[in-house]
Amino acid sequence: MVISMMEKTNNHVCVPEDRTQFVLERLQSTLNRAFGNVPFHQRRLREKGIDPSDIQSLNDLERLPFTTRKHLSQNYPYGLFAVPLRDIVRIHTAPGTGANPTVSGYTRQDLRTWETIVATALENSGITPDDILQISLDPGLDTWGRDYQSGAEVLGASVIPNTLLSIEKQLMVMRDYRPSVLVTTPSYARQLAVHLELQQLDPRDFSLEKVILAGEPADSAQRDYLEDKLHIRTWQHFGLSEIPGPALAYECTHRSCLHVNDDHFLPEIINPANGQNLPPGEIGELVLTTLTTRAYPLIRFRTGDMARILETPCDCDCRLIRIGWQTARSDRLICIRGVKVHAGQIRDSIETALGMPPRYYCIFENQYRTKVFLEIWIAVDDAIFSDEIKQLEGSIKNIRNQVHEDTGVPVIVRLKERASIAECQKHLAPSRILP
Repeated sequence: MVISMMEKTNNHVCVPEDRTQFVLERLQSTLNRAFGNVPFHQRRLREKGIDPSDIQSLNDLERLPFTTRKHLSQNYPYGLFAVPLRDIVRIHTAPGTGANPTVSGYTRQDLRTWETIVATALENSGITPDDILQISLDPGLDTWGRDYQSGAEVLGASVIPNTLLSIEKQLMVMRDYRPSVLVTTPSYARQLAVHLELQQLDPRDFSLEKVILAGEPADSAQRDYLEDKLHIRTWQHFGLSEIPGPALAYECTHRSCLHVNDDHFLPEIINPANGQNLPPGEIGELVLTTLTTRAYPLIRFRTGDMARILETPCDCDCRLIRIGWQTARSDRLICIRGVKVHAGQIRDSIETALGMPPRYYCIFENQYRTKVFLEIWIAVDDAIFSDEIKQLEGSIKNIRNQVHEDTGVPVIVRLKERASIAECQKHLAPSRILP
């Protein structure tokens, strides 16, 4: 049985009053560590006229400044580390908001904590030592594959590690190794379901029983489709590469909500327009503050994910904060097969490939056959026009390779007339339009 860090410390489940004090003490510890060791956080708190000792209740959290992905990129690579590099045992990178990726680090204690977090989420999804897990995540989520592997091994389950394979090879592994659990994104799970149907393969010939959906939200219709086509049950996990990692919130056996592991992360819901906190039940942007992360503490990190805090208790009687995860976002991130990429980073990648900034272009998620892609339309103008077909093909290839290298997601690039792009933009959300 995986026991939460709080219960290991106190040997009992805290009553609400004790728990508030427990969380406050962890918050104060995080603030002291960030203020004393990270110049960025120290400067930001001083600009607000705040000292960590001023935070005397959880209500004071609203006084603290937000941290955004832009701040993470600006402090590339190690500017937000709160411990010396000699104490860092693992370094992760994730797509940033521009040319710089975001870089996060783990101490040995952080890794042990994260193993417990992921193992807890898997256990609450019904995973046992009798299960065999197959992990299939895109290159942009490679680090999540490692985290899921470690968490499953803590439980004593068998693991087929994350490996880049064609869909045919993945199905061969699924047939021959007979995993009972698949950890993947909703997009890839749908791709598997469509492929099985096209190949007239019966999913009941496999041993798959459960699918852990990570990286992106799946609504009830998507989950019903997957469960019907694959003859499995699905569980949803929520995570962030910046916090950093998967499964910081998870569904229990009742599958009615996401339980936030608030022993380690303090959630808030804010109005994305003005930053004001919203009461339970209202939909807004999810903000997270780390409570136990030593190497990479984050204060009021704006996730861009839309959610709401649920007041009604779950039938499992779990005391953790419950949230409902929404499919919409409050920022300019686009989620492709679980990997979140920023419009600004795509712009910088295109500029690197062309040697100049493109003048008119747009980006959106699309599906080609059974695979979800990031599709980029770029206007052909005097700057990149050529009578040579090979030169145009070379430009497309350079852009595709550069964006894929920077984001880790599959990419399609199309050269279009400016009028076509203007027409396309009429039907895109503002976050998808890049003038």
